[in-house]
Amino acid sequence: MDKQDASVDLVTESARDALHVRRVFGEPYVSGEVTVIPVAKVMGGSGMGYGNGARGATDEAAGTEEGAGGGGGFGVRAKPAGVYVVREGKVQWQPALDVNRMALGGQILMAVAVVALSWALRKRRR
Repeated sequence: MDKQDASVDLVTESARDALHVRRVFGEPYVSGEVTVIPVAKVMGGSGMGYGNGARGATDEAAGTEEGAGGGGGFGVRAKPAGVYVVREGKVQWQPALDVNRMALGGQILMAVAVVALSWALRKRRR
């Protein structure tokens, strides 16, 4: 196995581990007669590239050496989605509260209100 194949295998294995169902559904835990199963939204992506020297180059641009290159990367984003609560044989979904999104929404709403109020006050003065 050459270095390039080993790199591809490493990225593939990392992706398989990172995007496994364990990342979406956490380990259930029990408290009394209630079972809670955490759930996350998981997204991932990867890319790889590899190059080799003079292929397709003009005679003027071609060097005397062959050349090679390569690179790759992988990323995962996991965000809490909520929990399933199992109580007395009934399952209930409770979504996670994204405080940052709520704060941003409040700031946008406040900015729109300030602009609308200032516009209304200017119209009233005229």
